Amino acid sequence: MQNDKQGAVQRGAVQRGVADADVNQRDAEREDAEQAETIAAIFVRHPLWEDALALLLGTAMVALGIAFYSHAGLLTGGTVGLAFLLKYFAGWPFGLVFFTLNIPFYLLAIWRMGWSFTLRTVIAVGLVSLLAELTPNWIRFAELNIYYAALFGGFAMGVGLLMLFRHRASLGGVNILALFLQERFGVRAGTFQMGIDALIVLAAVFIVPLDKVALSVLGAVALNLVLAINHRSDRYMGVS
Repeated sequence: MQNDKQGAVQRGAVQRGVADADVNQRDAEREDAEQAETIAAIFVRHPLWEDALALLLGTAMVALGIAFYSHAGLLTGGTVGLAFLLKYFAGWPFGLVFFTLNIPFYLLAIWRMGWSFTLRTVIAVGLVSLLAELTPNWIRFAELNIYYAALFGGFAMGVGLLMLFRHRASLGGVNILALFLQERFGVRAGTFQMGIDALIVLAAVFIVPLDKVALSVLGAVALNLVLAINHRSDRYMGVS
């Protein structure tokens, strides 16, 4: 009889343990569901009109920064910097050169980022190319301090790029190639991008006066400072 009582006690303990486990599992599932609902509520998807407005305003800000740099004889990194070099060296139109330089990178963008990102990037590059040519007709500088141009031109381009990044677009070019090389061959994207920018600055020494090269570096710091402070996924919850 004592063995029967002990067996009943053990069976009861097992049943209570199973019941407790079921309760704990249901609680965990409920918490997971609540957490998923909370995350879905935090990450708000941008409607299409917001994406379109961001593309227009972001590219307009980049074009304004380009107008500052072009008037002051400065340059920056990436495909924008290459377009500046060819403009200063050969006298070719910035917008046409910038758009042409980006064409080979669109295939990489389709493969690496998908059609949605690529389409937004093509539109952004096209708008920058167009607005870079039109903005000097809309804004005339009677006098532009070169230090102001370097800093606030960099800030303007940084703000424009920030808007594009937050709406899943970019200005294509070297950063897409950097992401491809990182994924395919393990080359760090940041290191590759820095190397390309360094080569552009090195080439600029033979085309642009040294003082303007130095100010261009200052402008690049201003641009990247805007992105470093503001382009953080843990601080921005909008998605496109």
